[in-house]
Amino acid sequence: MIPSTPNKEEEARTDLARRGDPYNVTQASRIYVLPNLMTAANLFCGFMAVINCIHARLAESFGQYLGANAPDHYRYAVWFIFGAAAFDSLDGRLARLGGRESLFGAEFDSLADVISFGIAPALLMFFLILSPSQGFPWFRDIGWFVGFVYLLCAAMRLARFNVITNPLLHRGQKESNSDFVGLPVPAAAATVAAMVLFLLHLGNADKSLNRFALLLPPLMLLIAILMMSTVRYPSGKNVDLQTQTRMRRLTGLVIILGFLVAFKEVAAICICFGYIFFGLFRHWRRHRHAKRNPAVATNL
Repeated sequence: MIPSTPNKEEEARTDLARRGDPYNVTQASRIYVLPNLMTAANLFCGFMAVINCIHARLAESFGQYLGANAPDHYRYAVWFIFGAAAFDSLDGRLARLGGRESLFGAEFDSLADVISFGIAPALLMFFLILSPSQGFPWFRDIGWFVGFVYLLCAAMRLARFNVITNPLLHRGQKESNSDFVGLPVPAAAATVAAMVLFLLHLGNADKSLNRFALLLPPLMLLIAILMMSTVRYPSGKNVDLQTQTRMRRLTGLVIILGFLVAFKEVAAICICFGYIFFGLFRHWRRHRHAKRNPAVATNL
């Protein structure tokens, strides 16, 4: 007996609903090539950053290791962290552009971020202050503790992000606000990496990091607090190939990129700190406006 057409249509609608359900086993575990390849590249860069931190420590003990001195290995680690941040921005963007987001991709991305933007920056900071802390034995204990606090906050920030962006909380609707809640982990790691790059640049001038490396632990604590805060930071998720802009903004972007290429050590730290304090300033301005207009306080 041939099934009726309405039954076939109903089965097709049911199959389509299952594919659109992010909690369907098949859909949730899908591995899309390009987005997850970018995540794998992110993880590789994080792993190489950790390896170069270890190489830098060995170079401090033996003078050189694998043909490079300690500052060179630290610079390699910094550039690998920047590379991980670039790949991290690509994986989500490719998934959204192709409509190929899955719960597997989100979890894989967070696990890679813990390595690239949690462990790697913490080791970078900790190893860099080991040598300058020879005159301050107690400072070494502070260094590992601060590094762990940063790593803890980075992991918790990623877990919170997975929870608040979980499709179960937004069934039948999309998030109205595309801002990040708290300083995003890639931006936090990029700030630490930019600070290290700047310190190495200063170290070339006076051959000593004793004074400058002491700035890293307070910076790590500030970043850790901001990651767990409710300060909103722009995400840039709405910027794509169809985004339009004015001539002045495009000119300003070209100038910033040129400044970054010509003066990378100074430009990188200026951009990172600019992003951090932009979020803080906007957060302060919104709360000031909310006090004057209580009706909008619930939207903050």
